[in-house]
Amino acid sequence: MTEIRFDALCIGNAICDVFAHVEEDFLVKEDLVKGSMRLIETDEAVELFNKMGQTVRVSGGSAGNTAAGIASLGGKPAYFGKVAEDELGDSYYHDMNGTGVYFNTPRLREWKPTARSMILITPDGERTMNTYLGACTEFSPSDVDEDVVAASAITYMEGYLWDPEEAKKAFLAAAEIAHKHSRKVAITLSDSFCVDRYRDEFKGLLSDGVVDLMFANEHELKALYQTGDLDTAIDAARNSGAITALTLGKEGAMIVTRDETVKVPAQDVDNVVDLTGAGDLFASGFLFGLARDYSLTTAAELGCICAASVIKHVGARPERPLKNLAAQSGFEV
Repeated sequence: MTEIRFDALCIGNAICDVFAHVEEDFLVKEDLVKGSMRLIETDEAVELFNKMGQTVRVSGGSAGNTAAGIASLGGKPAYFGKVAEDELGDSYYHDMNGTGVYFNTPRLREWKPTARSMILITPDGERTMNTYLGACTEFSPSDVDEDVVAASAITYMEGYLWDPEEAKKAFLAAAEIAHKHSRKVAITLSDSFCVDRYRDEFKGLLSDGVVDLMFANEHELKALYQTGDLDTAIDAARNSGAITALTLGKEGAMIVTRDETVKVPAQDVDNVVDLTGAGDLFASGFLFGLARDYSLTTAAELGCICAASVIKHVGARPERPLKNLAAQSGFEV
């Protein structure tokens, strides 16, 4: 059997967040609605990027954030995601590897630039977001490195991969390889709209044993089982055949299996600044814990500590080593 070299392999949309401070008249000139969030096409993405001036760039994407969190815990994560051979692709590649994430997916050489979310911040702090998906939608089965999947204790994938047909095939290929090597497969449902698009297929992944572990928040789980009642959704998840890691915001988290339900309280946070990365970083702690043979309760407790840390500042990546924070809380990392 292949030796385990990675705690988790995280697979998802590789998106670079690009921040710029602009004046109000910039939005007017570019005909942008202040505070809006929209998807844009290639030509507009390139043109707007070139007009942004001085920028701050941060590698993003849900699975990428989770991988970075595992690395911050002192773990060994790998990452699959598609970027282009361009300036932002260079930034993403070096940023991920620089944080301790193994990232070596072949880069796209033509026609679509690296995905980016261009975030324009006006003097009042309002954010206007313009997202271009570009190269990340070209992730395909040929990008799935069997050796890396086989060497990963858990393969963790975004539900967003179900949107492009080739990425869906890549998801299924990675899951098949993982199970062939007796590894675990996890999915994060991504968002409730994604669940609405692929509800039956996601349920099939659970019932057919393609997925062993599902990450969801309350809205996503209710959407999956088409109910407004959380207890009803939890009962359905209990019978899904998979372990469910359910995040509940300030109420903490719940781990649901066929045989047990574990409730873990959230950490106290006096000043919540940005909730963006909470779910991604909960997954970091939980996956790290499972890979290191923690109990479900202990893994969820570590997940809640990681989530609490990231919501204290702007951005979805850790600002200080999570390994130190975990050690201070009594975890063996």
